Amino acid sequence: MKELLYICNAHAGKSAVKNKIADIVDCFIKEGYHVSIHITQSRGDAAQIAASRGAGVDRIVCSGGDGTLNEVISGLMQLPETLRPIVGYIPAGTTNDYARTLHLPAQMTKAAEIAMKGEVHAVDVGRAGSNYFNYAYGFGMFTEVSYATSQELKKTLGHSAYVLEGIRSLIGTKSYAMTIRWEDQELKGRFLLGMVTNANSVAGMKGLWGEHIGLSDGVFEVTLIEEPQTLAEWPELPMKFLAKGSSDHLVYRFKTSKISFECEEVVKWVKDGEFAGSHAQVTVENISRAVRITTKK
Repeated sequence: MKELLYICNAHAGKSAVKNKIADIVDCFIKEGYHVSIHITQSRGDAAQIAASRGAGVDRIVCSGGDGTLNEVISGLMQLPETLRPIVGYIPAGTTNDYARTLHLPAQMTKAAEIAMKGEVHAVDVGRAGSNYFNYAYGFGMFTEVSYATSQELKKTLGHSAYVLEGIRSLIGTKSYAMTIRWEDQELKGRFLLGMVTNANSVAGMKGLWGEHIGLSDGVFEVTLIEEPQTLAEWPELPMKFLAKGSSDHLVYRFKTSKISFECEEVVKWVKDGEFAGSHAQVTVENISRAVRITTKK
């Protein structure tokens, strides 16, 4: 019989998954799987379980937010590529950015069906030092919104909590003196934001990087926002940032498979909406087609 490991973060989002576990598992059993269930106990638990048990199953399905999926993928990246099982994702978080990119429905039983019958795609995974990420790694305004927003506020206001925190993050945003290098390019200056992404939606914002995002093309979409040098340039910044896919003075957008950041001070970084540590130097690289995941047909 085929083996399936179901990793569930029962506290994600508004904890709605608690009432759906029986229906979700029923979907798996009807597809001929013997199901083992693991309810996550603490941060990092999903990564440890995926790493220790992933090689022994045919499929892993996780339910939770993007942070839970990040842990599962991070755990699987500890295994040889040939031993990584197919991954199914049932979004149950607040914003579910990566789920939107995968075109997964919010209704959990439908997402469970896609985890069983959806198309299997090999997708890129990002690596920054010891950190892995599915769709976003960065610093500065907007990137800190997810982990800085309290869980209680997320549960009460849902996506509106991110919008409120995003507006607050624009006030008194700190900039960082950096040297940024990619391919044969180098950029020096003070930056308010640096995002390395592989998704159509980041921090709840959709389509800012254009419509052609390839999840398995071996490159990331990078967005950098430089601090304006004059007061007259500040009012232009929001419109430049919101101009879909465009690159201009102050807002830089480009694709690359590897990029390095060197800062004069320690910077707080975020991966897939969760805190990823404080570092002065970071190199981010694309591991092409590293994990297979089910998506909507």
